[in-house]
Amino acid sequence: MANFDPRYTSAPVATADAQDAGLRAYMLHVYNYMLAGLAVTGIASWLLYAIAVTTNPADAVVTLQSGVMLTSVGQILFLTPLRWVVMFSPVALVLLLQFRLSHMSVGAALAAFVAYAGLVGVSMGTISLIVYTGSSIAQVFFITAAAFGGLSLFGYSTKRDLSGFGSFLIMGVWGLFIAFIVNIWLKSPMLMWVASVAGVFIFAGMTAYDTQSIKNMYYVGDDGTVTGRKAVTGALRLYLDFINMFMMLLNLMGNRR
Repeated sequence: MANFDPRYTSAPVATADAQDAGLRAYMLHVYNYMLAGLAVTGIASWLLYAIAVTTNPADAVVTLQSGVMLTSVGQILFLTPLRWVVMFSPVALVLLLQFRLSHMSVGAALAAFVAYAGLVGVSMGTISLIVYTGSSIAQVFFITAAAFGGLSLFGYSTKRDLSGFGSFLIMGVWGLFIAFIVNIWLKSPMLMWVASVAGVFIFAGMTAYDTQSIKNMYYVGDDGTVTGRKAVTGALRLYLDFINMFMMLLNLMGNRR
């Protein structure tokens, strides 16, 4: 956020009001884009589940140990090497987006974000929907939403500078990523539990840190294109915090089928 110094203006109140209004509009765009991304993720997950899972034995190609019956589409997505492509493609795409968003038009950046959110929904469908019950997924979602809201509000309103925590939190994120990759082969429940507990705290901190960082990115002198790009970038950061916190809590609290 741009610093405001009343010594350099003849109408300090009006300038401060305009700056605060611009900041509020910018943050509103960030949260609206983020919520749109979550909605796209939820819809994509539901659609995948609808075409991949069936309750009619006549339509089932294979039945999992959990009792979930898969259609031919579900068999391809969940039981062939294609599941690894679906599972890890969002990681590759988000790394690309991190470098490209600042060079895109606002429309292209927003479209890329929505496409990414849809891909995450498909990926989450292959991981979560056939493992956890629908009621526990809904319960964890609302818990995550409440926690995220409080943490983001703290990050927005606190006067404490949180930038010093950024490097530690980012190292923690990479540590979690490595731990989960390793555990694909180890299949250790203890490692999964420890990583999930650590992940809840790491992404709780990231939510507050990113909110403050996104707020500080705002500059009243930016034109609409620059502000729009910043809003999409900020939405992506908060979206990732929410999704990852949700997944960590689901690992800890979700009821398996």
